[in-house]
Amino acid sequence: MPPDLANHEVAKVKTAKERRFRGTLLVAVALVLKAAAAAQTSQNLRQTPAAPRHRILISIANRKLAVLRDGVIVRTFPISVGARISPSPTGQFEIVTRITNPTYYHPGIVIPAGNDNPIGTRWIGLNKAGYRIHGTNEPHSIGHAASHGCIRLRNRDVEQLFAMVRVGDVVEIRADSIPQDAATYSEAQATRTLQTLSLSALAQPAGGQ
Repeated sequence: MPPDLANHEVAKVKTAKERRFRGTLLVAVALVLKAAAAAQTSQNLRQTPAAPRHRILISIANRKLAVLRDGVIVRTFPISVGARISPSPTGQFEIVTRITNPTYYHPGIVIPAGNDNPIGTRWIGLNKAGYRIHGTNEPHSIGHAASHGCIRLRNRDVEQLFAMVRVGDVVEIRADSIPQDAATYSEAQATRTLQTLSLSALAQPAGGQ
């Protein structure tokens, strides 16, 4: 074989080997980066666990709203429900929006956040058009059938409820009484339950199994 042709063949072999080496190196780098990304994602998930979901149970008859976590009542609030001519709906719904210091809109009327706002300081929208859970500028209406169908709470109560729930939580509104333990659940019992839940959470090992 002529020297020039031989050199050309050697160069082709070297080039092919270099390409294979570069290809192998790129694959190895990609695998390392993928593993690092997966490890970071896993660490982030461990550091920021998802907040526990709650279920809201509302009794029109009792004028009560109960918050349950894992089937355990952790808080109850007195409420106002729909008046006779504008009753609150019954059924199972879902929270779809959460708004802090909402603006009140009505045909020809706009009321910004403040003491005169009819929907109070927090707005929790449901997946049923026109109905939501919110505060009020008429705290004396709590405990009565006085709303246009929405569920009203005192502003201080709706602010606590707002902090506990999130989009996707289930809301069940029923016409009859809710279980007796929910209907008569006292604030002292709620405080003790919350303290117990907090202590249980602290006792769990980091990372969990």
